[in-house]
Amino acid sequence: MTSLVPLIATTRGGTPECLHFGAVAVTDTDGRVLASAGDAHWLTFTRSTLKALQALPFMEADGPRKMDFTRENIAMMCASHSGEPMHVAQVDEMLGKAGLTYQRLQCGCHVPMFVELGVAPAPAQYDERNHNCSGKHSGFLAMCVQQGWPVESYLDPGHPLQQAIRQHVARAVGLAPEALKMGIDGCSAPNYAMPLANLARGYARLASGSADAEFGGSFAQLADAMRARPDLVSGTARNDLAFMRAGRGDWVTKVGADGVQAFASRSRGQAFAIKIADGSKVALHAATIAVLDQLGWLDEAQRGALQPWRAATITSIKGAPVGERKAVFTLRFER
Repeated sequence: MTSLVPLIATTRGGTPECLHFGAVAVTDTDGRVLASAGDAHWLTFTRSTLKALQALPFMEADGPRKMDFTRENIAMMCASHSGEPMHVAQVDEMLGKAGLTYQRLQCGCHVPMFVELGVAPAPAQYDERNHNCSGKHSGFLAMCVQQGWPVESYLDPGHPLQQAIRQHVARAVGLAPEALKMGIDGCSAPNYAMPLANLARGYARLASGSADAEFGGSFAQLADAMRARPDLVSGTARNDLAFMRAGRGDWVTKVGADGVQAFASRSRGQAFAIKIADGSKVALHAATIAVLDQLGWLDEAQRGALQPWRAATITSIKGAPVGERKAVFTLRFER
């Protein structure tokens, strides 16, 4: 079986230009592969799709109640946010409840994502709170404070926090902890590679919420927070915001860097994970919509609302059509 298959193709002036390869896995909450394109078990780093699962130790330890975390704070733990004022305010609130300042964040600092998206000009000053992973890191620190663990070394793979995360993530996706392949994410936190089908299984369980026999209470809080506040999970003009709003309370989804997306439907008890091998965001969004179409998850209103994310027409900087982008794969459904 070919591990990777062509998912998205582009043409310019009728001549082929780009071909984006990848793989898709569709599963149920038990991890049974329902459909695929390419190798459903292709090993890939999860990047920021992992954030909701990384929050599990905090949730299972009754962290939200003990640290007075709101639904909004919980959404921020799952976020790859744009660093807008609403996001910074949430990070300040989370850190304040833990009795810490933003100087404790070890995620680093980058130009706020909202600047790159053209939402607003760059602020005169920005810091670690504007980093797209600062919500996750604030949750990490809150867990350390709650448990009495050292905060200085919270990103060390041997730290009790990171050990707990590895154990909980493995349970959520149906793998042994040692089967998770560790790497370091862009925010300096440990991240894990796993087969696409296992990532999809974790999201199917997450979306099922209280129906999950093992993590029901935690998954319910996490999924409900993501669905209720997708603006905090992502930000203005971002794909996860558009997708979850279009889902009308049914979908839970999260993008990850370098071409990863996890997408789940609560009502169906199913999820899919997709990876674009070259990391193209535009191709990832187009392929995600194509998977939704082929699975029959879109009604006409949703199809219209998400049409821009297909990016079917390639335009010049002046807006003139100069090429096309289209899906070139067909999901293979298991019998």
